[in-house]
Amino acid sequence: MQQLSNQQPRETKHIEEESAIAPLEGTLQPGQILQNRYRILGILGIGGMGAVYQARDLHFPNVTKLCAVKEMINIATDQGLREQMVKNFEREAEILATLSHPAIPQIYDYFSFGDRAYLVMEYIQGKDLEGLMNGTDQFLPVEQIRKWAVEICDVLHYLHTHQPPIIFRDMKPSNIMIDHHRRVRLIDFGIAKAFQSGQKGTMIGTEGYSPPEQYKGDASPAGDMYALGATLHHLLTRSDPRLEPPFSFEDRPIKNYNPEVPDRMASIVMRALSYNFAERFPSAEAMKQALELLAPDVVIQTIASSETKVMGGSTPTPEASFAPEGVIPIWVFEAEDEIRSSPIVVDGVVYFGGYDNNLWAIDAKTGAQKWKFPTDGGIGSSPAYAHDTLYIGSEDRRLYAIDATKGETRWTFLTEGRIFTTPCVALNHVYFGSDDGNVYALKASTGRKVWAFPTARPVRSSPTVSGERVFFGSEAGDFYALAVSGDETAWHFRARRGITSSPLVQEKIVYFGSSDWTMYALDAETGFVVWRYRTRKQIVSSPRIFSGTVYFGSADGAVYALDALSGREIWQYETGGQVTSTPFVNERGLYVGSVDGNLYCLHPDTGDLLWNFQSGGSIISSPTVYDNIVYVGSTDYRLYALPA
Repeated sequence: MQQLSNQQPRETKHIEEESAIAPLEGTLQPGQILQNRYRILGILGIGGMGAVYQARDLHFPNVTKLCAVKEMINIATDQGLREQMVKNFEREAEILATLSHPAIPQIYDYFSFGDRAYLVMEYIQGKDLEGLMNGTDQFLPVEQIRKWAVEICDVLHYLHTHQPPIIFRDMKPSNIMIDHHRRVRLIDFGIAKAFQSGQKGTMIGTEGYSPPEQYKGDASPAGDMYALGATLHHLLTRSDPRLEPPFSFEDRPIKNYNPEVPDRMASIVMRALSYNFAERFPSAEAMKQALELLAPDVVIQTIASSETKVMGGSTPTPEASFAPEGVIPIWVFEAEDEIRSSPIVVDGVVYFGGYDNNLWAIDAKTGAQKWKFPTDGGIGSSPAYAHDTLYIGSEDRRLYAIDATKGETRWTFLTEGRIFTTPCVALNHVYFGSDDGNVYALKASTGRKVWAFPTARPVRSSPTVSGERVFFGSEAGDFYALAVSGDETAWHFRARRGITSSPLVQEKIVYFGSSDWTMYALDAETGFVVWRYRTRKQIVSSPRIFSGTVYFGSADGAVYALDALSGREIWQYETGGQVTSTPFVNERGLYVGSVDGNLYCLHPDTGDLLWNFQSGGSIISSPTVYDNIVYVGSTDYRLYALPA
C-alpha cells in the first residue's frame, strides 16, 4: 500500500485563489448566551472563518435540548471577499431552510450582529468519515462503505431533484457524518448552490475531490457524482486524493491498495470518477441502484434459455430450479419485459401489466394466454376491475378502460403525465393520479372527466375512497382528504418527504408510508396524528391490515408488523434487499417480494419464515392470492404461480 506523506491536506477554498483572511480570534466561551436563548457548552470544531459550538436551547427549561451553533466571523480584509463570505453563509441558511430529508440537519434559527453571523442547527451526535478513517490503521469494511454510499446517493438524489436542484459542491469524508443511529448525515452546506443549466460560477471546492469542470466554474449534479467517487476511493484505499496529482485516479486502481474490494464495486467508483462527465452515472439514483445490486445477500440470477422456453407462454418445470426444495411453481408465464405491475385475479383470470407495454390476461390455473392488449408505453400501474371492465394506466399518459373478456378498448383518457397509480373504482367513478400532478375523477362508464384536483408534484400514491372522501398522497409530501365531489379539501397533512405509498383506511384511521422513512396513522376525520413509526429508509410499500396488525415493507430491507391502534412494533423481518412490494396477508401467511429476488412467506403472528422462492430478478410487484395460489411478477419478465 502506498505510504501517505505528512503533508497537511488542503481544505475547502476557492480552487485557484488565496483567501485574505486574518487569524481567527474571539471564539465564544462556555456559559455565554446568544439571543437570550442559546447557552454555549463547548466547541465542536474550529476553522479559519469561525467555529461550530455545542449549545443548549434555554427555551426548553425542563429538558436538555442540544443544538449546534455555527459561527461565521467576517474578518476578511478584502471587501469583495467579505461580501462573498456573507453571501455564502446566508445561502447555507436559505438552502437548509427549504430542505427536508432525514440525512440533512434541520435548521432552527439564523441571526447576526456586527461581523458575526450564526446558524442554529440540529445537533448531530456522531463522527465524520475522515475521523473514522483516522481512528484506525485498518481498512474500513467494504460492505459498510457500500451501505454508506447508498445512503449518500439517496440524499444526493433528493438534492438534485429538488426544485430548484441543489448542487452540494463539497462532497468529502469530513462533510459526511455517521450519527449515533449509524445513519449518514450530510453536513456543511456552505458552498452548496441552486443549479441553473449553463450558468458559470466561482471556482470552489476541495482539491482532490472536485471534478475537472468545477475548476472552470461549472457546477452540476455530475460534479457531485465525481466528488462522491473520490470520497469512496479515499475510503476504500486510504489514499488521500488531496496529496496526489489531480485527476490521477485512473493511475491508482483501487485493488492495488485494497485487494478485498470486489471488481464490481471498484468499477462503480471508477465510473463515477470519469474525467468526462457524460461517462459518469446519469443520476445519483442510477448509481444507488448499481450499488444496491452489490448487497451480499442479493442474488440476481440470469435465467438460461432452454428449448422449452416459449416467449409469451407458460413453462412448467424448468423454472423450478429457482425454488427451494418443496416450493415448485405451478406454472411460469414469460412476458416480453419486466413485470412491476401487481396482478389481480377475477373469475379465474390473472390480469397484469408489463414494461413490454402490454396488459395481459392469463388463465389462473394453467398459465395459458387468453389475450394481450398493447398500449404505447410501459405499464407500472396495476389494473382495477369493475363490471367486466379493467382500468389501467400507462407511461403513454393514458388511462384505459378495457373489456375484460375480449381485451378490447371501451374508452381512453389522456393526461399530461405518465400514470403509475392503480385506479380506484367507487361510486360509479374512476379515481387515479398522474405525473402531471393531478388527481382525476372520471365517469366509469364513459371516461368523461368530472373533475381534476391539482397538487404540486406527481401523484404516484393510488387514491382510496372511503365514505365520502378520497385519500391520496403526492410526491411533494402532501396528503389529502378530499370530498368525492372534488370541490372541498376536508383536511391536508404534510409529511417531510414524498408519499408514494398508497393509503389504507380502516376503523376511521388512514395509514400510509412516506419517503421520510415514516409510517403514519392519521385520524381519517380530522387528519390528526394517531401515531407514527420510523423505519431506517423510505417507505414505498403500501400498508395492509389483518387481525388488528398493520404490515408493510421498507427500503431498509425489512418487513414490519405493528399494532394497528398503537403503532407498537410486534416484529420485523430482514430480507436481503429493499421491500417496495406491498404485502398480501391472510390466515395462511404474509406474502411479500423483495429486490433481492425472493418472494417471502412469513408467519403473520411471529414473522417467522415459512418459505421463500427465489426468482431470476427483483420482485417489485405485489403478490396476490387466489384459490390457494400466490401470483407475483418479477423483473426477470416472468409471472409466477406458486402454491400458497
